[in-house]
Amino acid sequence: MPELPEVETIKNAVAPLLVGQDIVRINIFNPNLRWPVDKKKLQSLNSEKILSIQRKAKYIVIYFEKGHIIIHLGMSGNLHFQKNDFTPLRHDHAQFKFKKYSIFYNDPRRFGSIHFVKDLDSFFLFKNIGLEPLSDSFNDSALFKMTRNRKTSIKQLIMNGSLIVGVGNIYASESLFRSKIRPSKPAKNITKKECVYLVSAIKQVLKDAIKLGGSSIRDFKQLDGSSGYFKIKHNVYGREGEDCNQCSTKIKKIIISGRSTFYCSKCQS
Repeated sequence: MPELPEVETIKNAVAPLLVGQDIVRINIFNPNLRWPVDKKKLQSLNSEKILSIQRKAKYIVIYFEKGHIIIHLGMSGNLHFQKNDFTPLRHDHAQFKFKKYSIFYNDPRRFGSIHFVKDLDSFFLFKNIGLEPLSDSFNDSALFKMTRNRKTSIKQLIMNGSLIVGVGNIYASESLFRSKIRPSKPAKNITKKECVYLVSAIKQVLKDAIKLGGSSIRDFKQLDGSSGYFKIKHNVYGREGEDCNQCSTKIKKIIISGRSTFYCSKCQS
């Protein structure tokens, strides 16, 4: 599933090309995504100018005077640039046609979604999202407060989207390694000092991933079709049985809440 860095990478790629452009037409080929696409509402934006494009949590938000298009990439969704006369691919659900080119939304597994909303604050998927990890509001004090009296593991806590958005499985494992915290440690036992290290690690891991174009895991591709490059920097994720880059201890794999979790038993004591 595309996580925060992958969505940020796509947003950064499309924004310079599309902001200030008028949408000539929006075509919906298959409205059957996680929620049915409202073709009529989306096409009310035909001929409208894009004012800005932002990321909110794991959503791409396109701003117009009349409202907003919100895109979630789900498990396998992606955007691809093509010429206007391009024949849609099998799993292309939507076409955003501009004067010189088009962007197609492709989603083989159909867990993504495309919405038209007028008021972002009232959008049902935005009502219970957590803190943006790259914002100033996500700091050691906020994280320490979240951990109090919680029996869940610290890895589960930082992956809880109602608390912190966008810290997926890869980035949780990597952040915990950098902060030298064992993933299975109960959140309630995390110290204030560990919160300082963990917040810093989460922010840096996400920034590094964005800089390198996201992680080439499963179906993720950048806008030009190339894979992300962050996987070459993984210290623990997907490295079970390999030597730790810091101490040469073999990387271990455990399952936490149904997710593969990788750590070094010596560095993360």
